Amino acid sequence: MSYLNNNTGYRKTLLDTRSVYKKDNFVILEPDGLVKNAIPGYENCDTTILGSPEMGAKFADYISTVHPGGKNNKIGGDGIEAFLYVISGELTVKNADEEATLKEGGYIYTPADKPFCFENKSDKDAFVYIYRKRYAAIDGLSAHTVVGNINDVEWMDYEGMTNCQSKDFLPSAKDLGFDMNMHILKFNPGACHGYIETHIQEHGMYFLQGKGMYRLDDEWIPLQKGDYVFMDSYVPQACYGVGTEDFIYIYSKDCNRDVEL
Repeated sequence: MSYLNNNTGYRKTLLDTRSVYKKDNFVILEPDGLVKNAIPGYENCDTTILGSPEMGAKFADYISTVHPGGKNNKIGGDGIEAFLYVISGELTVKNADEEATLKEGGYIYTPADKPFCFENKSDKDAFVYIYRKRYAAIDGLSAHTVVGNINDVEWMDYEGMTNCQSKDFLPSAKDLGFDMNMHILKFNPGACHGYIETHIQEHGMYFLQGKGMYRLDDEWIPLQKGDYVFMDSYVPQACYGVGTEDFIYIYSKDCNRDVEL
């Protein structure tokens, strides 16, 4: 086991952390203290498990530095849908439907019956976010492979606010075959949610840029680039951007399904 930040030895300060663990409520993971997990299938990759059922999530998500020649020959399948987003670098991905080279901003979603593989064929590291979830099937409906680049998607004003904007990765708003979506949300400095939201959907959120204050349950907590948050169902949540640059994060959201009784 080694640490994500690659630091060794003693710190020059007292041991402290911004990480918070409240199972079935919310979890905050800051980069310091995160470890690299040994996971079968990830070859020449430094991979860290973020969200998981152990913290109350119905999904698993990861960040991974894929070194040159690094690969994984099977992600998803056997009832598990999967998603990969390239934060930096370049990867080649392939499933039964498509093969593509994904550069920064590129992504692939594959349905539960079509696992995908990836390989870094470049001479530089690639840094990626990965998501897996058991698909909630409905008779007569199905999801399909989606490959694209989020940089080609136009920003949409979020709930009528021009200083808060979003992008959707998947066509879930129009296609009930999808039981989840991925979004990017951007807050200009000072921009915020219009409400403190409460909803049944849970989130896994990885922060890509900037700083913000986030309301989770009954606390306002500072967050920044590199942090991860899991938010369980019905946790009150909202945020606003602070500092001099936009506050941006990618997050998952389950959708398009009724409550199971």
